[in-house]
Amino acid sequence: MEHDLLRQAKAVRDDSALNDQDKIAKLRELYEYARSEQRAASESSMVDDDGLNDALRTIEMALADLGDDGLSDAEEKSAATL
Repeated sequence: MEHDLLRQAKAVRDDSALNDQDKIAKLRELYEYARSEQRAASESSMVDDDGLNDALRTIEMALADLGDDGLSDAEEKSAATL
């Protein structure tokens, strides 16, 4: 079963009604949510990955395709990296 975040990321990526900046904004929101879920999963056995890594990778690739490299800078500066 495909993770809901993965479906959402693909829907944003493929939405022709959104311009690139809107896609980037929505994908960044999804990315931040997915990272918070991933952090929670690493701290507790109550949250299962359940495709979360695939969703994160899809979001990262979609952002890169849109020319957004801001995640790598934010990740390097974040104290909450895994």
